[in-house]
Amino acid sequence: MKAVLVEALDGPQALQVRDLPQPEHGPDQVLIDVAYAGVTFPDLLLTRGLYQVRPPLPFTPGSEVSGTVVFAPEGSDLQPGDRVLAFSLIGGFAEQLLVSDLTTFVIPDNVSLEAAAAVPMNYFTMQFGLVRRGGIRPGDRVLVHGAAGGIGTASIQLAKMYGAEVIAVVSTPEKGEVALAAGADHAVAAEGFLEEVRSITRGEGVDIVVDPVGGDRFTDSLRSLAPEGRLLVVGFTGGEIPTVKVNRLLLNNIGVLGVGWGAFLFKHPDSVTAQWADISRGLESGALDPVLGQTFDLDDAAQAVSSIEQRAAMGKQLIRCSA
Repeated sequence: MKAVLVEALDGPQALQVRDLPQPEHGPDQVLIDVAYAGVTFPDLLLTRGLYQVRPPLPFTPGSEVSGTVVFAPEGSDLQPGDRVLAFSLIGGFAEQLLVSDLTTFVIPDNVSLEAAAAVPMNYFTMQFGLVRRGGIRPGDRVLVHGAAGGIGTASIQLAKMYGAEVIAVVSTPEKGEVALAAGADHAVAAEGFLEEVRSITRGEGVDIVVDPVGGDRFTDSLRSLAPEGRLLVVGFTGGEIPTVKVNRLLLNNIGVLGVGWGAFLFKHPDSVTAQWADISRGLESGALDPVLGQTFDLDDAAQAVSSIEQRAAMGKQLIRCSA
């Protein structure tokens, strides 16, 4: 089979497509013919050895896929031929993949394989972030940074599904259009977003901030929170990991909360069942409809991952893994 390999930690341009032996499944593994793989910010970090998980070289990146079941373990609810999405951590940029049946789910009939590949990392992460960490409630106001990207559009749709008003923060008018099409109630420019938020909320502030960016926006994000508001730290695509002056938290009883879905999943693998029940209902109803960006061929995986580094992606970037 063809697969993308990281053979040196030199960034996405060093990704190489190689011919590898087809994987041999064990009795407890699911074997999938991969149709599409989603491209994520951790994939970029993995190519530079900057992610918290550092697989030994060489390895295949790719943490989320869609495809068709070839083999399922005895006693599994999965059957050969099922259309599925799966979370794998690594290995997804390949024509076949071995995964656990705990993180493999049958796709609703109304969801395409392309859309399904955009679900595992972004929608599970943000369902965990908004519900378990953020305690979202109907009527909350939610501010979303990086709102035109995969995490951003997933956050918008989930927040709307839970009855929130959403303010999207974007860097260009074109990205604002993407965020509004995803369901945001307002789109504001990143430059000067705090004043816009105060105007929209009549000075009351927002209840939740979703921040996958970090960097120099962080302080103004804290200032945008209403009393007892929560800032969800999702990632640092801006490059800089900000620091918190904790006296800012004291005044309005605000909180800064980490959203580490993968780390939580590792310790609580059964938690994905309840998450999937929520997400699948949203997919079936159309409330959750992944916003797709560009689709690349497997041979162009380096370009796909580079688009994340250049912050050029709008919607979810995909890699087509089979013809």
